[in-house]
Amino acid sequence: MKKYARFLIAITFLIGLSMAANAEIRGEIVVTLPFGFVVGGKTLPAGTYRVSRLSGEKFDGLVLTSYDKHTSVFVRPNEIESASSDKPKVSFQRVGDQNFLSTVQTTWDVYRFPVPRSAIMEAAARSGNNASTSGSSGGN
Repeated sequence: MKKYARFLIAITFLIGLSMAANAEIRGEIVVTLPFGFVVGGKTLPAGTYRVSRLSGEKFDGLVLTSYDKHTSVFVRPNEIESASSDKPKVSFQRVGDQNFLSTVQTTWDVYRFPVPRSAIMEAAARSGNNASTSGSSGGN
């Protein structure tokens, strides 16, 4: 019976390591945002988001998931480059009263997302302010 229990513990441990390694390979980060934001044409509420690659291939895109808000969105970057810093973060372009996700930096890669010019013009027209600013939030 002890051999069976040891075997189960070993298998459970290996599965746990596999899941942790998979998250690390995919460059997963978790960020808490105190504001809503727009990405992929969808407005997401403030909350805690897990950002992970859709697959092992970084060019397949990212998935942003909020388990507490029961929402997720798939986004495909228009540019990917190697990260020069290992500090994960997300950056936004603020136009009027909206924040547009513009960059996600994981440990290994930087993903850049296009902010549609039409969305920028629309947000600027609504706010009466044609200036845009940028901001960022570090990952956990």
